[in-house]
Amino acid sequence: MEQPGLRATDAGSAREALPGGAVPHARAAPRPAPAPRPPGLETARMLARALVGTSYVAVRRAELEARLTRIVGTLADALRADPFDPTPAVRCGADLIATHLVDPAAVGRAVEILDARLLADLGLDGDGSPAGGELRRRLAALVGALAEGYAAALRDRTLDEQETIHQAALAAQRRTAMALRASEARRWHESRHDPLTDLANRAQFADQLNEVFAGAPPEARVGVCLLDLDALKAVTDSLGHDAGDRVLAVVADRLRGYVQPYGHLLARLDGDEFAVLVAGSTGTAQMLALGRRALDLLVEPIEVAGREVSVTASAGVVERPVGGTDPGELMRAAHLTVSWAKADGGRRCVVFDPERSARDAERYALANDLPAALERGELTAVYQPLVSLSDGRIRGFEALARWRHPRLGTLTPDRFIAMAEDSGQIVTLGRAVLRAACEEASGWSDLVPDAPFVSVNLAVAQTRDELLVEDVVAALAATGLAPARLQLEITESAMMGTAEQPLARLRALAATGVRLAIDDFGTGWANLSYLRDLPADDLKLDASFVRGIGAAATGRRNPDEQIVTGLVSLGHALGLTITAEGIETAAQAARLRAMGCDIGQGWYFARPVAPADVAALLARRAAVLPLPRAAPLD
Repeated sequence: MEQPGLRATDAGSAREALPGGAVPHARAAPRPAPAPRPPGLETARMLARALVGTSYVAVRRAELEARLTRIVGTLADALRADPFDPTPAVRCGADLIATHLVDPAAVGRAVEILDARLLADLGLDGDGSPAGGELRRRLAALVGALAEGYAAALRDRTLDEQETIHQAALAAQRRTAMALRASEARRWHESRHDPLTDLANRAQFADQLNEVFAGAPPEARVGVCLLDLDALKAVTDSLGHDAGDRVLAVVADRLRGYVQPYGHLLARLDGDEFAVLVAGSTGTAQMLALGRRALDLLVEPIEVAGREVSVTASAGVVERPVGGTDPGELMRAAHLTVSWAKADGGRRCVVFDPERSARDAERYALANDLPAALERGELTAVYQPLVSLSDGRIRGFEALARWRHPRLGTLTPDRFIAMAEDSGQIVTLGRAVLRAACEEASGWSDLVPDAPFVSVNLAVAQTRDELLVEDVVAALAATGLAPARLQLEITESAMMGTAEQPLARLRALAATGVRLAIDDFGTGWANLSYLRDLPADDLKLDASFVRGIGAAATGRRNPDEQIVTGLVSLGHALGLTITAEGIETAAQAARLRAMGCDIGQGWYFARPVAPADVAALLARRAAVLPLPRAAPLD
């Protein structure tokens, strides 16, 4: 039994306990026998030192020496084996390759060192005896087999690497081809879709529209609904462009959910403009219903940055047979129609109208013709008399613009004034009419002693023109017309919106002695404060009040007469002259005279006449009311 505190140890170091517990005198334990030295260790170390610089080996020096030691040991065993077999040396050559000693210099150095050192390292270096000579021959055979195995393994490794490289190249080519196809598909998608909404873009919409026209029979029909948001700019101005993008994305989602189940193409063409293409449409009713439904989808507010934003749109629809139009004309009509919807107040769906389109085309053509017409002097004026209702004499003439168009004939203001305002040419046109009227009126002094004044209309844009006062003063100076014989007419609606600067210009004109008249009085806003601020001389009652003057009684007082009576009293209380426009009958003239109107104008007295006919008209207007109907003058 083992004593406490004692244990059995390895052989050669155990100590036996004596009877009675005595312990014998301790003896020094013998040292363990050294581990047997691997055969060819020095040769392996020399190989490690010689070969380490020939190739890149991803192992530590000790590991390399261990591997080379195993290779040398295999060669040593083969060298002493009986019968002799050099085959293991072939595997040793392959092991050198497996150790990544792949530089050809490696095998050369290995052969040199093995040949020179291995026998001595193994203690087999013979003295020239037959046994020694046999060892040398065996060593030579082993070295040759090692070289053979090295070469074969290097060849196989090279072939494997080449195959690996080839396969890698093929794989890379496949990956590159797949990446190129994916990239091309992505680029193709991006080239045909809007990046914000992922809807079809203008290019894809145009392509599909062209395909419809290319593949459909002439009797097939096609429709386009164009939608334009009414106030997206207000959203971006107040909340930023990110908010605007949010609105566009929500609008796109709502339209997509409605349109795409029917198979129609929905596209975002540009900015806040969307379009729906209906191939094989059934008629205008279908397109109108689609447009109205699209507008209804936008009624619900959109939450943006924690706020609810209301969005509205205008829609224009066009529907035609394929054989009666082309893609470009169809889209021009759609854009024109949506512009009508906006011009009509927005928040509505409008159907294309050929007659309205023709009028717009004419306006566009006239806008292009106007600059050259002004240079050629095609803009002239005709003159309609302003007759005193107290004595029948002509007190003035209103100059009415006419355009002697070389192709369309003489055009009245309703054909070109609005166009000139929209195109920004109204100031130039008004300046030309003003100069022509002043020049004509300056000659009337030679016809009658008390020459009449000339009244010229001012457009709203002219009242806002910084050069208005200079233009009027220059026209008076150039023609010699006295300021008191020029009256400038400004519409009441223009006066209601007049800011401080335009009002200052009108006051400056009044200071020169020029007369100022408020045209179409009674049709503007119910705010008369401007009469207190504007230095006006005349109120011209709108013709809409005159039409009911003198009509038969209907059981109650004539409302037009009541209104005119009140306006006359108001004007006279302010010291203003009252002119009634649109007088067409003797009854109207007599009744207005009885109401106290000062001046009358209308076809009852005379139609507008050319400048050459003004003298004859002045000679004929010497009678006192009631006057007979004057024969129309061309």
